[in-house]
Amino acid sequence: MKTNAMRILEAGKIPFELVSYRFDEEALDAIHAAQTVGLDPKTVFKTIVLVNERKQYWVFCLPADRSINMKKARSLTGSKALELVKLTEIQNVTGYLRGGCSPIGMKRPFPTFIEEAAFSLPFIYVSAGKRGMQVRLDPTDLLRSVDGERADFT
Repeated sequence: MKTNAMRILEAGKIPFELVSYRFDEEALDAIHAAQTVGLDPKTVFKTIVLVNERKQYWVFCLPADRSINMKKARSLTGSKALELVKLTEIQNVTGYLRGGCSPIGMKRPFPTFIEEAAFSLPFIYVSAGKRGMQVRLDPTDLLRSVDGERADFT
């Protein structure tokens, strides 16, 4: 089954490799995905969606073993306050379920930041847009596919 993220990558002629794994409803985080597939958590990137006080959204892609520095994120977005999009709202905002949220192919294009650490790696993994599916691709190709920006925010 092709996801919207995979269709966008194919349409853009962006090479990727699909990695499928059995997911656990109780452990949908990127660390668990990395462990399940036997990957280094530094190469598996999670997708975090933040919203500010004006209901503007931003997407942040970062290694599974890192956290967002909210001060840096506020500076990047010019926001006074940022918070995680509520789990009850994530599907409505992105079109994806928690645990299967890809930075590629969201319902609407949001400004996207990719952690600078990605660009020292030959490839990274991000959600393919469905739980239990990751795509392996060059971080520069990810940047291009989401019209994103490189940034240091961890």
